[in-house]
Amino acid sequence: MGKEYIIPGDMGTNSYILCGTSDAMKESFGSTCHGAGRLMSRSKAKKTINGLELKNQLESDGIIVMADSMQGLAEEAPQAYKDIEEVVEVAASAGLSRRVARLRPLGVIKG
Repeated sequence: MGKEYIIPGDMGTNSYILCGTSDAMKESFGSTCHGAGRLMSRSKAKKTINGLELKNQLESDGIIVMADSMQGLAEEAPQAYKDIEEVVEVAASAGLSRRVARLRPLGVIKG
């Protein structure tokens, strides 16, 4: 089997451990996705996302948040990233990797 990779989601979504497949060696030089990928720039996220509201939302979801600044927190908001579930599904459907484990966030440290 291939190597195992940690595929990070964002501070409010799951992350995954994926295992490479033999098909990945032929199709993508043994590579798979490397994370969710950004949908918006850091500067746009800071302008459009309220860090305090984000902190409150994450905490209401049971995620502990520690941040130096609310702007710093906003730039890494879940809304700034692609849907990790879709990204992992594409990699698995393409035969590049298989899911080993899904990890749920318990805390966020930013700063």
